[in-house]
Amino acid sequence: MHEECGVVGVSYSNETPSALSIYYALYALQHRGQESAGITVHDGTKVSTLKGMGLVPDVFNKGDIQKLKGHVGIGHVRYSTTGGSKIENCQPLIVSFKSGTIAIAHNGNLVNSKELRTELEKEGRIFLSDSDTEVIAHLLVKKLMHSDLDEAVRELMKRLVGSYSLVILVDNVLVAVRDPLGIKPLCLGQIDNGYMVASESAAVDILNGTLLRDIAPGEMLIIKGGEYESKQLVRSKNYAHCVFEYIYFARPDSVIDGELVYSVRMRIGQTLFSEHPVKADIVSPVPDSGITAAIGFSKRSGIDYMEGLMKNRYIGRTFIMPGQDMRETAVRLKLNTIKPNIEGKNVVLVDDSIVRGTTSRRIIDLMRKSGAREIHMRVASPPIISPCYLGIDMATREELVAAHKAVKGVEAVINADSLGYISIDGLVSSIGLPQDDLCIGCLTGAYPVEIPGEKCSRRQLKLSEF
Repeated sequence: MHEECGVVGVSYSNETPSALSIYYALYALQHRGQESAGITVHDGTKVSTLKGMGLVPDVFNKGDIQKLKGHVGIGHVRYSTTGGSKIENCQPLIVSFKSGTIAIAHNGNLVNSKELRTELEKEGRIFLSDSDTEVIAHLLVKKLMHSDLDEAVRELMKRLVGSYSLVILVDNVLVAVRDPLGIKPLCLGQIDNGYMVASESAAVDILNGTLLRDIAPGEMLIIKGGEYESKQLVRSKNYAHCVFEYIYFARPDSVIDGELVYSVRMRIGQTLFSEHPVKADIVSPVPDSGITAAIGFSKRSGIDYMEGLMKNRYIGRTFIMPGQDMRETAVRLKLNTIKPNIEGKNVVLVDDSIVRGTTSRRIIDLMRKSGAREIHMRVASPPIISPCYLGIDMATREELVAAHKAVKGVEAVINADSLGYISIDGLVSSIGLPQDDLCIGCLTGAYPVEIPGEKCSRRQLKLSEF
């Protein structure tokens, strides 16, 4: 799996430039997307945008940031889900119309983007990218031509099926919108002389701000002149917060929908031992996403926590090995064993998830070559049996090892002495939110929105409920 995207919006009440604050906030959200980054600001007269391919520090420099004038702005880091990895799909996206200009950045994925795009193209609208964000932008502009902002966003939400946390500049007004099921996170923070919204609260912390609350599913915030106004446009009986924010995506120091991610992962590790106890010498994580769950496993079990793997954090995604015989070298570039810590020992290896199983197999083989006597794999998510359609770049159903094999079969594929996944009930309990308020489609095959050819887990919102 790969990360999704991260969005930020900043609005100061005075003439404090927003670009530098957005830059630092995007740095805090870099884990959510490494393909591209962008910042758009408004100075009261016009918008200015800077965006490009690569990491935040590669796209922006001090001189560029200083040229972006404006006390209100939005930012985005991207990993592609819908739309390819190319400069045309970098966000924020800008659309001009007769009443002004909007800039938009989006975290999520629309299920019905193709249908909406076809409809808009038949009306004569021209698209410059293949991302679903541009579909949202054109739809919003279409609604703004005939309605005020509140009604335009309300009508927009009636048309969108899927996940979306949006930050939008409507001229110099900052607007934040979260989808009615709250699939993707979005929070509100107070900073000196203003407010900000962001995908994760860690971005608020970076700016020495105060986390005020999560933006509610179906809520729109309008921020201008040092004040914000809340509009609850849609109310849903149940939500569908993505479980993988807690398992993998979000930073451990972020608070997502009222739950500190670090605490959730600790509880996951503790539950893992309760459900799959084992005798071993050490508990070792697959870094970095398995670390906190491994600490929880160690505390509950009393087995020493010790790192058996060291991660190289400076390897890019585009490194290509020249041949099959270099596969082990490729693994060692990213992860190397700490041989004295595992040699001759029975190891509990804790990871966030198993998708295809190939990476787990290579890591376990690597640890065996370094002298580990037994390796017992414990996994912080239940078996992933279905693809994600709502914003996670995940393998197809055919590639998901747990979709076609029972636990013992996966155990054999990854070459573990034993394998234990946390149960769905155990995961839900560890997160601390009701199961009806979580999206677990990739774990059950039943999704919170209607997807052609797939099961739906709940009653759909009707247009009359908006």
